[in-house]
Amino acid sequence: MSVQERRERERAERHRLIVRAAREMAEAEGWEAVTTRRLADRVEYSQPVLYSHFKGKDAIVAAVAQDGFGELAGLLREARTARSAPEEALRAVAGAYLDFARERPALYDAMFVRHVDVTLGTGERPEPLQEAFGEFVSALEPLAGERDVETLAEVTWGSLHGLATLVHGHRLRPGNADARLDVLLAPIIEAGG
Repeated sequence: MSVQERRERERAERHRLIVRAAREMAEAEGWEAVTTRRLADRVEYSQPVLYSHFKGKDAIVAAVAQDGFGELAGLLREARTARSAPEEALRAVAGAYLDFARERPALYDAMFVRHVDVTLGTGERPEPLQEAFGEFVSALEPLAGERDVETLAEVTWGSLHGLATLVHGHRLRPGNADARLDVLLAPIIEAGG
């Protein structure tokens, strides 16, 4: 291995370490607690080393979000492919999405709530985000009928995001998650069946 290859590998490992530490700090204390100074202390590198990898905290949050999109895509794919009936696959994908948001609130916040430099609504969106969106499209395709499946996926994802955000903010009655999911998905399933 050349010296250049070793340096690139070490740089990539530092990058992963910084992203992982930021995510852990955010999950434990919230994004407000994540500062470049605290993060530098946590990873045992100087702030200039952090700035050699990221322009600032927003860039670190965006990197965490990128990792989250990949994680979400994998979970949605696993949920969808574990069910053979289209209705069950859609419900599994929707449930996996809501579980992801509930179980990883700081990561979800980085991905969908905080203002980060990640394009969502265009063809320029990151590959892992395209994969996650593709899982919604795949789950909805058998049920879409004459409807535009990508629009249906956007509305379904948007509705799930609303539910996830309201649940996280304690704005909805506890214990009604299944009933809310039934109300959301029933019209999609009935129109496609």
